[in-house]
Amino acid sequence: MMKYYVSASAAQGGSGTKESPFSTIQAAAEIAKAGDEVIVAPGIYREAVNPRNAGTEDARITYRSEEKGKAVITGAEPVTDWEQVEGSVWKCSVPNSLFGDYNPYTTLVSGDWFIASFIAHTGEVYLNDKAMYEVTSLEAVKSPVRSVCSWDPDFSVYTWYSEQDQENDATVFYANFHEFDPRRECVEINVRRTCFYPQEEGVGYITLSGFTVTKAATQWAPPTAYQEGMIGPMFPMPSAPAFRWASTSSRGTTINGSTGNIRTARRRSATASAGHSARAGRKSASAHISSAAATSTTAARPALWVIWAACSPSLRTTTSIISTTARTSRARRSAVSRCTRLST
Repeated sequence: MMKYYVSASAAQGGSGTKESPFSTIQAAAEIAKAGDEVIVAPGIYREAVNPRNAGTEDARITYRSEEKGKAVITGAEPVTDWEQVEGSVWKCSVPNSLFGDYNPYTTLVSGDWFIASFIAHTGEVYLNDKAMYEVTSLEAVKSPVRSVCSWDPDFSVYTWYSEQDQENDATVFYANFHEFDPRRECVEINVRRTCFYPQEEGVGYITLSGFTVTKAATQWAPPTAYQEGMIGPMFPMPSAPAFRWASTSSRGTTINGSTGNIRTARRRSATASAGHSARAGRKSASAHISSAAATSTTAARPALWVIWAACSPSLRTTTSIISTTARTSRARRSAVSRCTRLST
């Protein structure tokens, strides 16, 4: 049984020892086997971790944040190259090569049981760790309408819109930041579809402990379709638990975590237009979901119990089926250095 160490501040090419840690979690995930432990130092890890190997019932693979909540796995990347269009409206162009084969800003939220009059994408624009409100036109960015049905009506005027620049193969963002200067704040966009998710089937018996996991651009996941998640297994063996979350906090989370038949209703940050919830169609999937900022997690045994506290929930294993809702957190004003890229 081995211990591997990871630090976002380490130089590339480390060997995974305490003295020479890996710079990415993925480097450890490539080689960790049953019984091994991966210890991750505080930092921001901008990567989609793909565990290669499974643990066993008697020897799980454990990924542990060295300090609770301080190791952050995020599906977002910072954007800083903003140009002022007029007033508080800014523009930024991002090459589509950044997204690889999955562009959250050309992928619409869709699927069985999803009924909504609002066209929305799986990606978001975040201002100081808080999702802004997507609208369907540049004019709606310039003249935002306060949404009285939003859980945060005052923030609903912080709007964004994206379009494709076919000539330059780029995604162009327009956003209304009001009193904020996006060049001095932490502005991020979704880039990755998942944060901790094996791409091969049967990779289970893994414990993810103490991390903050945030900002994956997952798709709506009805019970009748494939249910991807920000965190989750890929069709593990149905005989026993595949994943366990221990004191793992999340912001904007989508979780797919059980064995066999799992049902997880995807959470999206509050997105509304003209006073109507962009995710109103989710009510048909769960009576507990009353707005876009709701989370519903319903899983077959062994299920997940999502406990929301100050919008930074702990995720624990249980044998109950539970659905909960949560409000989005307050925007935090801080310098752009807070979302500096620490690892790739």
